[in-house]
Amino acid sequence: MTASACKARHRDRNGLTGLLLATMLALLSALPAHAASPITQENARPGQSDWVLTDPADHEVEGYASDTSINRGEPLRFYIHSTDPTVAIAIYRMGWYGGTGARLMRGGIVIPGVRQPMPTADPVTGLIECDWQVSYTLHTSTNDPQDWLSGIYLAKLTGSTSGKQSYIIFVLREDDRPADFLFQSSVTTFQAYNNWGGKSTYPSNSQDERWARKISFNRPYGRSQHPHGGSGIGAGEFLTAMSIHPTRALSTAGWEYNMVRWLERQGYDVTYSTDIDTHRRADFWKGHRAWLSVGHDEYWSQDMRRHVEAARDRGLGLGFFSANTCYWQIRLEPSPLTGEPHRTMVSYKEVALQEDSLALDGDPSNDHLLTVQWREPPVNRPEHLLLGVMFETVPVDGDLIITQPSHPLFEGVDLPPDRRLPGLLGYEIDRVFPDGLPNVTILAHSPFPYQGQIVYGDMILYQAPSGALVFAAGTIQWSWGLDDYNAPSLRTARASDAARQITANVLKLLATSATHAIP
Repeated sequence: MTASACKARHRDRNGLTGLLLATMLALLSALPAHAASPITQENARPGQSDWVLTDPADHEVEGYASDTSINRGEPLRFYIHSTDPTVAIAIYRMGWYGGTGARLMRGGIVIPGVRQPMPTADPVTGLIECDWQVSYTLHTSTNDPQDWLSGIYLAKLTGSTSGKQSYIIFVLREDDRPADFLFQSSVTTFQAYNNWGGKSTYPSNSQDERWARKISFNRPYGRSQHPHGGSGIGAGEFLTAMSIHPTRALSTAGWEYNMVRWLERQGYDVTYSTDIDTHRRADFWKGHRAWLSVGHDEYWSQDMRRHVEAARDRGLGLGFFSANTCYWQIRLEPSPLTGEPHRTMVSYKEVALQEDSLALDGDPSNDHLLTVQWREPPVNRPEHLLLGVMFETVPVDGDLIITQPSHPLFEGVDLPPDRRLPGLLGYEIDRVFPDGLPNVTILAHSPFPYQGQIVYGDMILYQAPSGALVFAAGTIQWSWGLDDYNAPSLRTARASDAARQITANVLKLLATSATHAIP
């Protein structure tokens, strides 16, 4: 894009109305600090640092859960394979907890080690699905309102003889507890990169470079390809990313946990869900003022997008502290082994127009379900019609530059003279496109040299007709400005008081601009 085109774009998108700007200023100045929440009380409890893996497994002990999330009080089944005679299980809720990062919810669980049968890939779709017996059933409780609080949980598995360790990750929801914010964990993206058993949706980390067209949640999460990424094995991309770039440690550092730590440290009133919940529940947002997508949220179904757009149009604030968001369309199908819904993810990608069309019986009326990029034919629903921005390029590692420092969103933010937030641009970035929404305000327009040209990442804000505000950071690495987990082991430290204050301002605006009444 030429310099003149960039200037013209900024003139055409020169911001929200003066009335709205004044309203935003009033909201920011009038709002008190958030009151003590259940999250504040929870994080005042003693935490433990022994949740961290000290000897990550290489298939000696591993497992998966029967669902990506459960509502508080519901049971959850664990399926565990081990070469050890016994396995110890410890259940942790992840948060701040005085910097320890987690609280032990239940320990002292020891079960027999069982060698479970290893599946083989379907020769047509590449689907790898485990047919394992149940190893342990976790029963959560509703007796104590301050126990089993909604959160992201890790079950730490430890083999008795080998000492090898791995995680099983799950989310605990509280569907009946109103809260200001709903944090979504993007588990469909976790699975897209998961090559356990030899197949992911990417040729670069799939056996024989033939990627899977269908992938199953009925399998463990594999180990990161990067040698230092084993500390997150079994947790998907919550702690460390399962990067397809084995020599690039930066992209292995992960993003979601950083924001969880910061939100809980600050005591924000937040509950948690997964994007499978966004898919299966049209009222996924019930009881909340704003919804947060964090880090890497790339794989969306039709129902996910329809439900999020409908929530925005009902007045729910949306915060995309992420990038490369809503890039690939997927479908969710039942498990062919158990019949349980939403356990198989369909993603044909580049061969969708041939192979996936046949899988949908070649019926043109189903073309809107083909698993292509959202912006491509025949779907033709570019992601910036929801986000205000959409994917530009990868890999990037640069500085985010604020270009509208006088905007109310930066009220109280101590920006450096060059208005740079070092290291928060990347590793994938989004930007504003000229055929997008007409009322987008570009708050940061950050250049980065890429293959002999300059590309840009954009941070934006817009107001939906419902009155709800939508914020998009345009970068995956934003949460690194909030918390330095994984630094310096996988990346340099990048925490920033400016990024923290900007995030606090965004959350205030999203919550207070919500135009629906919390049911």
